[in-house]
Amino acid sequence: MDNIIEGKCFDEERALYGQHDLTVRNCRFDGPADGESAFKEARCIRAEKNFYNLRYPFWHCTNLELLGGEMTDKCRAALWYSKDVKIEGLAMHGIKAVRECENVKIENTDIDSPEFGWFTRGMSMKKSRAKSEYFMLKSSGLNFTDIDFSGKYSFQYVEDSVFENCNFDTKDAFWHAKNVLVKNCTVKGEYLAWYCENVTFENCTICGTQPLCYCKGLKLVNCKMYDADLAFEKSEVQADITTRVESIKNPLSGCIKVAGLGTLIRDDPASVADVLEGK
Repeated sequence: MDNIIEGKCFDEERALYGQHDLTVRNCRFDGPADGESAFKEARCIRAEKNFYNLRYPFWHCTNLELLGGEMTDKCRAALWYSKDVKIEGLAMHGIKAVRECENVKIENTDIDSPEFGWFTRGMSMKKSRAKSEYFMLKSSGLNFTDIDFSGKYSFQYVEDSVFENCNFDTKDAFWHAKNVLVKNCTVKGEYLAWYCENVTFENCTICGTQPLCYCKGLKLVNCKMYDADLAFEKSEVQADITTRVESIKNPLSGCIKVAGLGTLIRDDPASVADVLEGK
């Protein structure tokens, strides 16, 4: 990229609309004109250590690198309908920061953004922290590694995704998820993964009440469960659990192996899953 803009301040509407092959470094998108959509329809943009305090800066962009810098809480809906995006070392602190994007790579980034990531197709995220509600709703092709996440209603309706070495402090996570692998993760929260299909938890620690109900094709491989009561209700499940489970209620089919069990509740004649205690 031969064109460089450095140390400038932009506050007008569509300040760099449609620009291409451009590096923008140490600039501020802020000011009294309060203009929106600074980079709309831009392509081949490298944005380094900029300050974003205005709305909708990166809509319909292609081949975008965001390296360092800060998006404030006034930088709403920062990336929508963009593709081929790299984000590294950025503070993303505006609501709805990413939506309906494609092929996004995020690393070493701090995310504090309600409703982040909706309808995204193909996102890898590494070594980052995220706080959100309804995080990654209806997204697919996710590959998350070393993520520390907190917030309610995460990963609902996600498909074809892998999560490894993550810590999730969440609630109602993975509802209606399909074709998902969660590996070497800690998942803490209530009502985990109801109505999911073909979801596998491998070498995970799962904490919280009423997990994993109404599931199809559910697998737990070498997992630990704590404070788990009324688990597996109406689920088709194959599970190998290395800890004591407080209670299991009406598992539909399959086989559940537990190291110990407080209570097995069977008051539904359709519940025929095997439950085997002791290892």
